[in-house]
Amino acid sequence: MIDVKAPLLRRTLLAAFISASVAAPVTGATRSAAVPAPTPAPVTPLRAATPEALAARYAASRDAIRAAERMAADHGDRWRAAMLRAMAGPERRFLSFDGRDGGRAIEVFGDLPAAEKIAVLVPGSDTSLDKYGLLRGGALRLQQALGERSAVVAWLGYRTPTLVSLSALTPGRADEAAPALRAFVRELGAAKPAARISLLCHSYGSVVCGRAAPGLDVDRLILTGSPGLTVEHAADLRTRAAVWEGRASGDWVARVPRALLAGLGFGADLVSPGFGARHFAAGDGGHSDYLKAGSLPLDNIARIISGQDPVEARRAA
Repeated sequence: MIDVKAPLLRRTLLAAFISASVAAPVTGATRSAAVPAPTPAPVTPLRAATPEALAARYAASRDAIRAAERMAADHGDRWRAAMLRAMAGPERRFLSFDGRDGGRAIEVFGDLPAAEKIAVLVPGSDTSLDKYGLLRGGALRLQQALGERSAVVAWLGYRTPTLVSLSALTPGRADEAAPALRAFVRELGAAKPAARISLLCHSYGSVVCGRAAPGLDVDRLILTGSPGLTVEHAADLRTRAAVWEGRASGDWVARVPRALLAGLGFGADLVSPGFGARHFAAGDGGHSDYLKAGSLPLDNIARIISGQDPVEARRAA
């Protein structure tokens, strides 16, 4: 007698394993979407990255953050209100903000008007306002590594997949996010036409970048901790950008199977030579360690964005 339940059981167990992996091992329930926030006013397109134009965008975003802070306080969420109060500080520079449904935020680090090189960070699954500090910390460290005449933009511009969910196993959220990422990169490129723009995409964020890549006018597409891009070869991305990939030896994403049933998974392994991406050494850290202070991957990512060759091993002290 044929056991028809066995394939279904294997599929269910495999899906559960991948869901726990791709969504990232973060403890704690997501609570961002439960906190109400007002609809922000539309922002004026950034036509030039002058100090005056940027000041207007930063002020509009600060108003949106303060409105969300007041609503969070009225809702009784003191923790969220305090976090938003800090985000509205005069030293913070947001190009846009929307506190609804987990939150959207685009923050600038460094001197954008003077920047000759700009990196746009696209985060992965389970990134929200409640965990925004992780994204911000990485952006700060990267901008410090890039040095003068550089800027880093933390682009939390989409509804990221939630922890341990089927949405983290399919490109649906990436398809939703891709038009917004394309529009932002076009706006940034028009405002800073002489700057070299790179996309740095982590984990599920690399799926977003892969879906947005065709025709995208960026110099470099740098992918870390990627589960795949839903294409079989780098040439299928149809981008003029140089495509770089790096995976740390301690990153659990290496254990994610590439070919899954029922539309789950993201295709070819970027580390495979047959994929056609350029490789950079990413050390022996874990899935969230690519922008760790003083690390090999941070050094190599900064070098690539700056137009230099990455190093293959840690230099002797």
